[in-house]
Amino acid sequence: MPWQSHDVRNQFDDLTGYDLYTSDLALQAAVTCHGGSDHASLRDHGVAMGDADNYRLAEQANRFTPELRAFDARGRRTDVVEFHPSWHHWLAQARRHGLHASPFSGESPGRWIEWAARFYMHAQIESGSQCPTAMTLGCIPLLEREPALWSGLGERLLSRDYDATDRPVEQKSSIWIGMGMTEKQGGSDVRTNATTATPIGPGGRGGEYLLRGHKWFFSAPMCDAHLVVARAPDEGLACFYVPRWRPDGTRNAIEIQRLKNKVGNRSNSSSEVEFLDAWGMMIGEPGRGIPTIIEMATYTRLTCAISSAGFMRQAVVQAIAYARQREAFGRVLAAQPLMTTVLADMALESEAAMTLAMRLAAAYASDDASARAWRRIMTPAAKFWICKRAVELTGEAMEVFGGNGYVDDGIMARLFREAPVNSIWEGSGNVMCLDVLRAIAREPAQLFGLLDELERHADGDARLIAEAKALRARVSGPVDSLEAGARAFTARLVVLAQACLLRRDAPGFVADAFASTRLSRGWGHVSGCVDTEAFDAGKLLARALPQ
Repeated sequence: MPWQSHDVRNQFDDLTGYDLYTSDLALQAAVTCHGGSDHASLRDHGVAMGDADNYRLAEQANRFTPELRAFDARGRRTDVVEFHPSWHHWLAQARRHGLHASPFSGESPGRWIEWAARFYMHAQIESGSQCPTAMTLGCIPLLEREPALWSGLGERLLSRDYDATDRPVEQKSSIWIGMGMTEKQGGSDVRTNATTATPIGPGGRGGEYLLRGHKWFFSAPMCDAHLVVARAPDEGLACFYVPRWRPDGTRNAIEIQRLKNKVGNRSNSSSEVEFLDAWGMMIGEPGRGIPTIIEMATYTRLTCAISSAGFMRQAVVQAIAYARQREAFGRVLAAQPLMTTVLADMALESEAAMTLAMRLAAAYASDDASARAWRRIMTPAAKFWICKRAVELTGEAMEVFGGNGYVDDGIMARLFREAPVNSIWEGSGNVMCLDVLRAIAREPAQLFGLLDELERHADGDARLIAEAKALRARVSGPVDSLEAGARAFTARLVVLAQACLLRRDAPGFVADAFASTRLSRGWGHVSGCVDTEAFDAGKLLARALPQ
């Protein structure tokens, strides 16, 4: 018999093998509230996502990271990125469940909320695969307006098949689209882009160009095509469709210089590339490259908010499940008052994030005045706040596990590393908050209409109505004067929106707890720094993860 120094006890694995949908009471309520009805399919999706094999495959996809094979064995340029089979599993899952296109391929009134629920559940297990998925989703409305391109791409973009081959678009059953905006000298300041686009022939919309320059971040390089911002002579910045293979069947002149060695999002390949007279076609109007690609970015900003809400949900679930089993100082952690407060506060934050993200997704299904206000103002606002809160909350959840949370053998460390990318990608926090102010300055009536709507949802809660009136007064003067305090203004707007939505949609004890803590002057942004008299922690934990 082997000699042993000790017995292993009081150690518990990550929670796997559970249904992500039926265990999430708040998500089910949000789907119903916003017109979703396909609960059976969502339940099947929740079971599939929570399967223990998917946790294992997510871990593998992030451990066996992409590798660049720039050359073949005889020195010929190939610019191929190779992936572990688990990556292909996750892209196939995303494709099969329509995460890349389902809102654009049907007329069901609940299609956006049902898509958002699936995207939210997918994010909880593996989020690197959501990068090409989100970009493909965002490009569809743009390419639909380009008849020459759409005739050859539309069916392949909407397809739920997964085609992993590297060959011309015309030979594939389905395709992915990425994007290339960022250059070394500009970062978020896309107006400084120096990549040039020289016309072949007359140029203009639908015209052919040769692109020369670079992209400092090019995601993801093995996509079948990318939307790229470049500077055309006499036309200014424009947006171009740049395929991996040229129309004549030869590889396009895009050289992958290296893959980024990122903090997180490791399963997904992000790269630096150079265009050596790469072939491209202008989409959108000449000189309107930034507004064109920002339309795509609006959708990907929505996906950032939903994905980060998913990170928060998974972190809270894992923390509660672990704390209900792990003993310290003679009691399970979840039964100890301070830990109970921390976990309940985290659960409250997670539900508020999900509720806001789902309301925002629902706004993409309509084009009335309310939906336009939500899309234009609340998309950057929600992206800013939810993504920032995910960084704090995933770190707090990691701490529940102690040292076990800080090692790479479990999901907690991956969630923590993953969280910052959504704050950075598609516009940093400052860029989002300034975009909120820009939207208000252009159409102040949208903000006032939004505040009117939130006041109606407040159901007479004096605290919420007072906060709405205070925000209204805050923008009564020149919006430019708010720039230095743009983060504070945006945070207040988001918290008000969350409080009002919870007042409308959640049980009273949830709405009361949120309003009492988040609108309190004593509220800190560290989980658990709340007045424990303000909520029923036991009820919040039972709702967050029923036993």
